[in-house]
Amino acid sequence: MGNTSNQIKKAMEIDGAIAAAIVDSESGMTLATAGGGAAFDIEVAAAANTNVVQAKLKAMASLRLADELEDILITLGKQYHIIRPLRRTPAVFYYLACERSRTNLAMARRSLAEIEHATTL
Repeated sequence: MGNTSNQIKKAMEIDGAIAAAIVDSESGMTLATAGGGAAFDIEVAAAANTNVVQAKLKAMASLRLADELEDILITLGKQYHIIRPLRRTPAVFYYLACERSRTNLAMARRSLAEIEHATTL
């Protein structure tokens, strides 16, 4: 499975990280996870967010946008959720949940982009 276990550990090193996963958007199955727990079920969150990715890709196709999906940011009152597809394997994405009060959003996005670029499947 390439270097996914090392990369998911790096994602958890991002300040404020609650949980991280690498997810297959076609099946909703996680390929790697870290963090989470009783208060945040990363498996359920990752599977549910496959619908977000699929909906955005469908919208882009409907609009005939000749572009790629770089990331999706969801802001909640207390959390940031970042979804970032792998460039080499767009059907697979990173899902990162962070505590909003402890996370610099720009740095988290940049760090996740660097992790994604170094990921091989």
